[in-house]
Amino acid sequence: MLGGLGKLAAEGMAHRTEKATEEVVHVVEGVVKEVVEHAKEAGEKAIGDALKKAQEAGGKVAKEASETVTNTVSNVVTHAVEGLGKMGQ
Repeated sequence: MLGGLGKLAAEGMAHRTEKATEEVVHVVEGVVKEVVEHAKEAGEKAIGDALKKAQEAGGKVAKEASETVTNTVSNVVTHAVEGLGKMGQ
């Protein structure tokens, strides 16, 4: 009789151990999912920040290039007009 009770107790322990293990696995899955979500958000933010900085830098370079071209063309036209003015005198 005690052998049967021992077997029953062992089966009960095995069942409780299995349930506890399933609960631990479930908790770990939740933690991993949360960590992955945070990593994804952080990565997306880093990429967004990098793109924003690249756009700002590109905009600055484009503005500087545009100003340089405008100044150069303006100087060429000014010198041409001055040269034509001197030729007409």
